[in-house]
Amino acid sequence: MSLNNSSNVFLDSAPGNTNRFQVHVINESHESSVAVNDNADPPHYEETSFGDEGQNRFRISFRPGNQDRYDNFLQTGETAKTDASFHAYDSHTNTYYLQTFGHNTMDAVPKIEYYRNTGSVSGPKVNRPSLLEIHEQLAKNVSVAPGSADVVANGDGMPGDEQAENKEEDQAGVVKFGWVKGVLVRCMLNIWGVMLFIRLSWIVGEAGIGLGVIIIGLAVTVTAITGLSTSAIATNGYVRGGLGVIIILLSTMVTSITGLSTSAIATNGFVRGGLGVIIIGLSVVVTTLTGISMSAICTNGVVRGGGAYYLISRSLGPEFGGSIGLIFAFANAVAVAMYVVGFAETVVDLLKESNSMMVDPTNDIRIIGSITVVILLGISVAGMEWEAKAQVILLIILLIAIVNFFIGTVIPSNNDKKSRGFFNYQASIFAENFGPSFTKGEGFFSVFAIFFPAATGILAGANISGDLEDPQDAIPRGTMLAIFITTVAYIGVAICVGACVVRDATGSMNDTVISGMNCNGSAACGLGYDFSRCRHEPCQYGLMNNFQVMSMVSGFGPLITAGIFSATLSSALASLVSAPKVFQALCKDNIYKALQFFAKGYGKNNEPLRGYFLTFVIAMAFILIAELNTIAPIISNFFLASYALINFSCFHASYAKSPGWRPAYGIYNMWVSLFGAILCCAVMFVINWWAAVITYVIEFFLYIYVTYKKPDVNWGSSTQALSYVSALDNALELTTVEDHVKNFRPQCIVLTGGPMTRPALLDITHAFTKNSGLCICCEVFVGPRKLCVKEMNSGMAKKQAWLIKNKIKAFYAAVAADCFRDGVRSLLQASGLGRMKPNTLVIGYKKNWRKAPLTEIENYVGIIHDAFDFEIGVVIVRISQGFDISQVLQVQDELEKLEQERLALEATIKDNECEEESGGLRGLFKKAGKLNITKPTPKKDSSINTIQSMHVGEINQKLVEASTQFKKKQGKGTIDVWWLFDDGGLTLLIPYILTLRKKWRDCKLRIYVGGKINRIEEEKITMASLLSKFRIKFADIHVIGDINIKPNKESWKFFEEMIEPYRLHESCKDLTTAEKLKRETPWKITDAELEAVKEKSYRQVRLNELLQEHSRAANLIVLSLPVARKGSISDWLYMAWLEILTKNLPPVLLVRGNHKNVLTFYS
Repeated sequence: MSLNNSSNVFLDSAPGNTNRFQVHVINESHESSVAVNDNADPPHYEETSFGDEGQNRFRISFRPGNQDRYDNFLQTGETAKTDASFHAYDSHTNTYYLQTFGHNTMDAVPKIEYYRNTGSVSGPKVNRPSLLEIHEQLAKNVSVAPGSADVVANGDGMPGDEQAENKEEDQAGVVKFGWVKGVLVRCMLNIWGVMLFIRLSWIVGEAGIGLGVIIIGLAVTVTAITGLSTSAIATNGYVRGGLGVIIILLSTMVTSITGLSTSAIATNGFVRGGLGVIIIGLSVVVTTLTGISMSAICTNGVVRGGGAYYLISRSLGPEFGGSIGLIFAFANAVAVAMYVVGFAETVVDLLKESNSMMVDPTNDIRIIGSITVVILLGISVAGMEWEAKAQVILLIILLIAIVNFFIGTVIPSNNDKKSRGFFNYQASIFAENFGPSFTKGEGFFSVFAIFFPAATGILAGANISGDLEDPQDAIPRGTMLAIFITTVAYIGVAICVGACVVRDATGSMNDTVISGMNCNGSAACGLGYDFSRCRHEPCQYGLMNNFQVMSMVSGFGPLITAGIFSATLSSALASLVSAPKVFQALCKDNIYKALQFFAKGYGKNNEPLRGYFLTFVIAMAFILIAELNTIAPIISNFFLASYALINFSCFHASYAKSPGWRPAYGIYNMWVSLFGAILCCAVMFVINWWAAVITYVIEFFLYIYVTYKKPDVNWGSSTQALSYVSALDNALELTTVEDHVKNFRPQCIVLTGGPMTRPALLDITHAFTKNSGLCICCEVFVGPRKLCVKEMNSGMAKKQAWLIKNKIKAFYAAVAADCFRDGVRSLLQASGLGRMKPNTLVIGYKKNWRKAPLTEIENYVGIIHDAFDFEIGVVIVRISQGFDISQVLQVQDELEKLEQERLALEATIKDNECEEESGGLRGLFKKAGKLNITKPTPKKDSSINTIQSMHVGEINQKLVEASTQFKKKQGKGTIDVWWLFDDGGLTLLIPYILTLRKKWRDCKLRIYVGGKINRIEEEKITMASLLSKFRIKFADIHVIGDINIKPNKESWKFFEEMIEPYRLHESCKDLTTAEKLKRETPWKITDAELEAVKEKSYRQVRLNELLQEHSRAANLIVLSLPVARKGSISDWLYMAWLEILTKNLPPVLLVRGNHKNVLTFYS
């Protein structure tokens, strides 16, 4: 059967448009067919499907890339009409030359001139026909009527279950503490630790009064700022306790006055004296900054158990929290050892005085320390209530001891105390001790490292946050007040002891000044004592040599000893409680799965007994070191790292500008917190650079580990907020950057429906968008708005999670609409953000189009028209088996449910067996009955296997295999690119990107272009030159010169039979009947339409023959998508073109860009 064209000339021209071609009538009667001879028999692409796709289905999804290919395939340039087929090899006549492919259509063949810049010196720039010119009807009529409700791409996701929050424990009988007993007492006891009585006098002797005060001031300031930041995070917008503000102001005033005094003295010539003040000030600064930060954090929400770990992790996320949590818990465990060693040193000194040494000083410290930590462990295990009572008693003793010291400074000294260096308040001693006098091996930061652990007690209250009645109020109020009180006490003791006691004393009452003796003007010399021999030989007394100076100065020495015991034991007890609490909170969050064993709590207070014993083991190990000066720098680095992150947490939360960051403590400042974090990091390296490096290496390793494990938690951290802010800023900044062809990348909307239902469509799109372009998996819900929105919202999180789980870098988006086309139209217009907007629509080929309702076909073709109207490229993907595997997923779900039921049955049977075995001998007598119970189990298994095999028999295995074909590595083969029409280069760019991927790396590009039969070699050289300018590697170029010949009769007969059910055949009926049929079935193909586009139909059929001949063995075919003019080409005819064009071929991508350059050869 053949169709005869009329002799009318079909003109496609516009005045003044040089891009259009006028085609003259050519009458040729010669028919020929081209035989296809292949040496190898390529694979036959049999089409199978999973049931009847499209029937009884409420969902349609399209994969990215398919619609673009579809548009390229549907490109319908205007061709000349002929009465017969073309001469196959007549390449010498002018008649055939005009009829050659590429010169009888509006579509332009690829040319280098289209890619030149305007004003290029290498040649003129030529504008290709726009997509609008090719797509719109010549008469400028508006095309197809909009389709009605369509099948919806519907997901089968379940409503996302929100992560359940941790339930509050039963409060009945649980001990909770207020801000005084829970925070203030603990912080004061922990800060007034071993340093106050044992090391402060030595620090004043080494650094002097001035530098010592600065050390204290700096430590206190940093920790105070961290405390304030913590408080701000905990109260979440509710101002609690104006006392906290007063405390902060007072602390700041103390630090500022100290700094000003230091500056004034230094500028007056007392440079050495200023150094002492700087050391004390440095400690105050560090502590105060940390306290401020901690206060800010604590006042920004409910604070649960975990202390510093909880604050950091909820602010910065599990990566930072998990890494610092282990370090902080370990630091607290080591702090137990430090305080216990301080206590043991005091006991050993008492044993020395009474000549009651057990072995030697070092081993005695180890013995006493071990016994002490065992007793402290017993108190801690007894419960928080007993521990709190012990802390109150110890605080009373400590306060009495401090008051006793101040009273002793005003009691007139006797000769014995004078010989040991104590002379009451003397201006000469104050002046002499104001400047530093470091001994060999000591310096500013080594002294600071010894003192700084005293300031670490500010977190003693925060560490038991889970045991506080109101952590938001208690932590900032108690912490800041403790910092203020202890700072005043430290500075007061430092000044008093520095004004009363000389640095070196012999202890001999005979070392008095004899008249006429020259003692170099020392303060002691002016007061009648000569201690000059201490310069040449070691002495046992004075600030530099005697750690028990405060006992000597006090009014009643044993009270100072009791104070030392109280300070050291209370600090050790607080750290012994803090470390397990922090560690338990860390383990409960299950960040380190191997440590889950330590998460279990016991008793009404959920005591971490396992954590207590772990802390005990760590403390015992460090007690064996028995050297306080060795332990202190290690503690300093660990705590400084924690403080640095607390300060950084406050800064980061402020910098992220999250609306959820609303700390009640408004006096904090983000830049002050950042300064505190930097100061902590700097001090770490100055104190001990190698310990700081080790600390950061450990923290970095733990951070990488937690990041790799990706714990399943979501705390709304500031890291998430900053990620959003950064993305928003980058997106806004990107809007100011103009698009450039060199930066073009495919940004695809993929109509997959639920992404798990069409994995192959998503995989092929992801192959050319991964790490280079935007990919949005889209789904349209059609139906009643209320039901659709509910279903859509319930599945959002699940489907995005599926993409993340399968490591697909894509977004999921869904819309609810009255019809499918309206939904896609909304997605095409509204998807994306700024410059990150889709430029390519990817859909799957509608395999069941011949059985689908009319509205589905109208919507399917309509969305292609809509994409072109919005100047969006289209890719249509076709594979022989189809894409939709929703029925397979449904069967898999049923099998999983059966498997779960089977496992539950087996578990029940096993439990029954265990119960029977627990009956002892009676269980043995019932063994036969037990066997009867288990005997039916194989029957159950066999029945399940039968069901499973029955379902597997129903599943189309080819469809299952096809759904994963793009996940596999493609072997050596080819990607055949049929670049028939110049669409800007997208048809060439997509396969090039594919060859860069690991799975497609072994595939070579073969380029097929249309050309003149008498200019094959010239066209080939021209195309090779163009591709080389584009720097695109290719294996071969084929110029096809016989595209426009008439297809063979068998192929054409198949095409006619395919469209027969959709033809109107109005020419065979009278005029009245024909008009009636046109009104009733306007969608049918009229004889006039078929005659008008006969040559285009010939071309599609002929192209399939050429594809069968050249590319049937290719791994992938990329083909220019023909464009159907709106109102000229009916939907059914267009679908028939797509069907005949891609029938029985390997996977095909029909691609049509938006006719704007996506390739350039300019640098």
